[in-house]
Amino acid sequence: MVSGSGGRDLVEAPAPPDPDDPHRWCAAALERLERGRPEAALEAARRAVEHDTPDGPAAGWGYRLASLAFERLGRDAEAVAAAEEAVRLAPGSWAARLRLGSALRRIPGRWAQAWAQAARAVRYAPDEPDPHVLAGDLALLRGEHRRARAAYRAALRRAGDHPAARVNLGLAFLRWERHRNHHDPAWPVDPRETGRTRRALETWSRQTRILLAAALLAAVAVALGPGLTSGARICAAAAAPAAVLAITLRQARRIGLWAYVPAMLARDVWLGLTVAAAPVAVAAYVAAVATLPGTLPGLPAGIPVGVPAGAAVASGSAAGPWTAPAGVVLLNGVALLVARTLAEAWRGRPVRALAEFSAAGGDRAAGRDTGVTLWLVAGRAWSVLAGVAAAAEVLDDPRWGLGAPAVPLALALARRDGGLAPHLRGILAADRCLAGALALLAAASLALGGAAAAALLGFPDRPVRLMWQAAAGALAAAVAAYAVRSVRAWWRGTPGPRRASLVMSDGRGRHPAGDARPPVRLSGEVRHAFTSARGVILAFAGRTGSRALAVGAVGSVGPAGELRLVAAGDAWDAAERDPRVAVFVTDPSERGFWAEVRGIATGDAEAETLRVTPEHVVVGRYPGRHPDRLRDG
Repeated sequence: MVSGSGGRDLVEAPAPPDPDDPHRWCAAALERLERGRPEAALEAARRAVEHDTPDGPAAGWGYRLASLAFERLGRDAEAVAAAEEAVRLAPGSWAARLRLGSALRRIPGRWAQAWAQAARAVRYAPDEPDPHVLAGDLALLRGEHRRARAAYRAALRRAGDHPAARVNLGLAFLRWERHRNHHDPAWPVDPRETGRTRRALETWSRQTRILLAAALLAAVAVALGPGLTSGARICAAAAAPAAVLAITLRQARRIGLWAYVPAMLARDVWLGLTVAAAPVAVAAYVAAVATLPGTLPGLPAGIPVGVPAGAAVASGSAAGPWTAPAGVVLLNGVALLVARTLAEAWRGRPVRALAEFSAAGGDRAAGRDTGVTLWLVAGRAWSVLAGVAAAAEVLDDPRWGLGAPAVPLALALARRDGGLAPHLRGILAADRCLAGALALLAAASLALGGAAAAALLGFPDRPVRLMWQAAAGALAAAVAAYAVRSVRAWWRGTPGPRRASLVMSDGRGRHPAGDARPPVRLSGEVRHAFTSARGVILAFAGRTGSRALAVGAVGSVGPAGELRLVAAGDAWDAAERDPRVAVFVTDPSERGFWAEVRGIATGDAEAETLRVTPEHVVVGRYPGRHPDRLRDG
């Protein structure tokens, strides 16, 4: 049953002119949904169901609208129940299947059922864009980017201005992944359970690595301390692994889904790397402690431990076999952060994504995703320039910077191919850090190119070095702009410059929601024709092409306009292959009148009838003395 209360909103949402007409109540519910008032819409949908017969023409529509209202109120379980009732009333309605699939995708562990409903909606209405968009959304949520791109392109072939298809196609080009990528939506477990498991794994890895880094610094101080025996140094070094074991046992008790851990690590590469960094840090710690010398080379044996020893370690004067594993212990977190940032920047095809976001018009998600994608493009430009600068520095050859001026050209091409010209100024005005980062990258590329050109022309080393330092400073300032933008977003709770800020879109633009469309109604004369006719023709797609089959009569016409046919087995088999059929009838009591109902056929084995849900009705009269015009119903 549909239940809800929208008393406060009903003051501003008057009842329809005819309070006993369920269709008018459904229209009122749809209007209230479009105006962002789901509570009032839920009340109107409830009244539509109450004023209709249990399987009347407006009942299925009312349940679909109630499901939409429940979903917008965050009552997902009730949204699924209402959508299931709509499917029960009209199993051949693609709109009902679309509504049920959309509701099921919000329920943990129901992804497979949502996918089945989306597939049915596509099969029932292949020319409608919304079923393809739902299929693409479900594929995108699982990280199946190729399948998602195919679905969104199919939707855009049917409605080229569908904003959700455009935005989400751009995300598929970016190879976007959800923030909870460790969780497969098809798993029959609550994502909150896998989320707790992930947090336990991340906490274990983070605590282990921080503890080992602190213990290594302490071990250096202890090893350099005067008067300590080898046994004391061994005991001090062994304390850290013991603490790591205690942390491991504590976090292991918090993991309740051990069977899913391998799949979680395989799905989320960065979670796997974060977890793997902990045992690597343990091995590096053991290697560093085992090779740690008693005194630092080049320093007096009795030097006080503290700043001089730390300075010696930092400056490399105590370099030895232990320094490499020590660097792994101390810098693994920084290395993971840098590697992840660069990998995120180089994943996917951002220019193609920008073109799709630009074509989405004024969609809010498109504007947000455009800004994030521009940060990814800036990350690519920074990594190229940093690589050029590093190569020139290591090889001591400034001529490596000759290719650096190509970076601004690449950014200009991205602006053109991404369709950013109309609104790039507004984006940069809204994000000053992004504008500054792009300007700094352009300055760095010109400085690197100028240094390379000056070196080729034989300029003195000083101007070459100055331009080189200017380029390095610009690159460092660009990193600072990224850091400032990230910290500000974290502090304010707003979208930041990382991939985690990308969002999917559910906007439809000028297209009405497919799962809220009114059902097709049969007029009285069409109903009379089907109930009184003795010859009905059923057209369907057979194995060798289109076929027509004579049906003795229509078993009944339901209140919602559903036709129940007693058909031969060939028609049942054809409906399994392609449920789209057409039913043609002439009215024997009204000379010349004929009607054609195109709809979706589903078999009802219990009643031994073929149920046809109308999708399109055409009526007319054969030519006569006063022929009527053909009219589309």
